[in-house]
Amino acid sequence: MYDYDQLIRRWFEEVWNQQRAEAVNELMAPDAVGHGLGDSSAALHGPAAFRQVHARFCGAFPDLHIQVEDVIVEGDRSAARLTVTGTHRGDHLGFPATGRPVRFSGMLLARWRDGQLVEGWSEFNFASMMQQLQGHHPAEVASPVLLREVFDAASA
Repeated sequence: MYDYDQLIRRWFEEVWNQQRAEAVNELMAPDAVGHGLGDSSAALHGPAAFRQVHARFCGAFPDLHIQVEDVIVEGDRSAARLTVTGTHRGDHLGFPATGRPVRFSGMLLARWRDGQLVEGWSEFNFASMMQQLQGHHPAEVASPVLLREVFDAASA
């Protein structure tokens, strides 16, 4: 039996906070599907597609940190409430680095099999992130279009 509370915490600590791309292969099943990191109608399939998104975010925010605030486990699923912080130091989001810090919230609902993530549903407040980076009111931010461009390559 696996401890899904510890697995989701390990996912954020090793994959995101330590930026260990190799941990993706350890913690994500080859047939995994990710929802919510690209165009809302597109899903990421497998570790290779996810690693592209991971590389872009880690490139944009080399000091990225995701704090796991809460975890709820039910059966083979775990849900985490998250706080994301970092400094925009890379141009990996499709525009020059601003040097601005960001802080925004997110959630992940993960389904596990044999100790690996097999499906994930992510919701992050990217509008808040873009507002902090570009200084626009959330209603003026073209984040869905920008983020679709950023993530579409990974989901192709």
